[in-house]
Amino acid sequence: MTQNFFQTFILLLLVTDPFGNVPLFASALNPVPLARRPRIVIRECLIAFVLLLVFMFFGRHFLTALQLSEVSLRIGGAVILLLIAIRMIFPHPDGVLGKTEGGEPFIVPLAIPALAGPSALATVLLFSRESTGEILVHVAALTAVLMVWLAVFLGAERLQKVLGPQVMTAFERLMGLILTAMSVEMLLGGIREFIKSL
Repeated sequence: MTQNFFQTFILLLLVTDPFGNVPLFASALNPVPLARRPRIVIRECLIAFVLLLVFMFFGRHFLTALQLSEVSLRIGGAVILLLIAIRMIFPHPDGVLGKTEGGEPFIVPLAIPALAGPSALATVLLFSRESTGEILVHVAALTAVLMVWLAVFLGAERLQKVLGPQVMTAFERLMGLILTAMSVEMLLGGIREFIKSL
């Protein structure tokens, strides 16, 4: 799946959904002292970034070991993206992904699965099947997304207060709609490739 930097950036931004995860980050960091919160945000974002980077570079070997084709991964990834998009538009009654009981959050649920969740991992696994030049574009896009994560989550509480819950909810629904269209396009592309291989 050939994409330029901007397309990859938008796709990764949608599947990691930093704006939709603002309430999760705010609630998870609520019991943590104010001075400690920026360090946790930076740590969790870097953990998610490294995990996605590892999957991007070694995903091809992972696919080979499991004897999975690019077509099956693309269709499977598209289905996951579609389910995530629907959940963004029509939130589950359980709400956020969960939080740790006591102490500060570590890896779960902020780095995984909030940022490096199934949809994001499936997306970067798709990238691992591409050429070296395209991989470098994807790495640059992922790095840009990391900068967005840091900017959003370091100002999560302030952003939530300024925009209010209704605006944040509306923005998440809009991102869900865009992701729905992108996931359907990925699904159709996978089906077309499967038909050609028959």
